[in-house]
Amino acid sequence: MKSLIALLSFIGFSICVFGAVDAAKGQVLFKACIQCHGENGRGNPIEEAPSIAGQYDWYIVSSINQFKKGVERKNPKMLPFIKNLSDSDINDLAAYISQMK
Repeated sequence: MKSLIALLSFIGFSICVFGAVDAAKGQVLFKACIQCHGENGRGNPIEEAPSIAGQYDWYIVSSINQFKKGVERKNPKMLPFIKNLSDSDINDLAAYISQMK
């Protein structure tokens, strides 16, 4: 029973967080990411930027939020590009990145 409640809670959370996303807007927002992560999202070793194309949307949202907070994860190069993103922007960006091949 607890497992079912946990699953239903997760599904409800996912719908609330990722329900209204705009991958097309995310594609526009991704232009700021290209210089480090590459046009195809495959990363750039020179910039120490990992491949992010095709990552799960929830993982991208979580990672960006962690970088914004600067407690769990820190990246001074990335912060100027993400510090002013709204939750909606982050969800849109994650939707686009997760669809990249």
